[in-house]
Amino acid sequence: MNEVHIPVLLSDVINMLSPKEGETYLDLTAGYGGHADKILEVTRNYNGAVLNDRDQNAINFLEAKYLEVKPKLMHDDFYSTALRLVESEKKFDMILADFGVSSPQLDIAERGFSFAKEARLDMRMNNEQDLDAWTIVNKWSEGKLADIFERYAEERSGRAKMLAREICMHRPINTTTELAELIRSKSPYSHTHPATKIFQAIRIVVNDELGIIERTLPLLPKLLNPGGRIAIISFHSLEDRLVKDFFKDESSKGFESTLKVLTKKPIVADDTEIVNNPRARSAKLRVAEKI
Repeated sequence: MNEVHIPVLLSDVINMLSPKEGETYLDLTAGYGGHADKILEVTRNYNGAVLNDRDQNAINFLEAKYLEVKPKLMHDDFYSTALRLVESEKKFDMILADFGVSSPQLDIAERGFSFAKEARLDMRMNNEQDLDAWTIVNKWSEGKLADIFERYAEERSGRAKMLAREICMHRPINTTTELAELIRSKSPYSHTHPATKIFQAIRIVVNDELGIIERTLPLLPKLLNPGGRIAIISFHSLEDRLVKDFFKDESSKGFESTLKVLTKKPIVADDTEIVNNPRARSAKLRVAEKI
């Protein structure tokens, strides 16, 4: 089966998780199986693996991919899956969470994630949920829009308010390209498209990305066997800050510490990987071990 998504920081993830034959593995954001493939090639413990994703397209792909070997597949957001696994007292030797958007989500125009491809504003990772990008852009108040642009796109307050006002003045805005062009027309020249951060902020809100991370992190040590490793890949400074602070808190409680941090600084992609996979540019990997 052809690879449809290039996993970021793959060699670093393998090196830091250091999988061994027979170990159990939980992938909370399995996507199209890029990381899982390489880890399961080593562990050969498919029955002891759980692969989760909130995107039904990814689950369909994984079902077809693993016809002969049968890892357990779960279709939900990673918080809900982590909670169910904690409640059933499951434990793993390795956990991976990759908070990035997969290439197919970006590349399939009708998913409405990318400003480079015309489509109805959508951005839902789970197509079954009600809230989408169109609703936020066309129904939310000017004040709420300004707040998410300032908070999640980390725009200056004045610019956030200006963009929110322009969006409200030009409603309805139905497509990704309409919104991107409006933002571009109100922005100074930049090497990166000025809509990049705004689209990212809207996507974060549509999928409650930061809220889900905050609720999930405290569950992860409960899912690890002693000596188990957890690797987390983030793509946004706010995501990385949540992971960094959680690892720091859990490793600095003295005798009550649950984790030992294995990465003093986040691991980032080298120049070669960035050339081959530009989406790795903002990826940061942090790893910890269960005490």
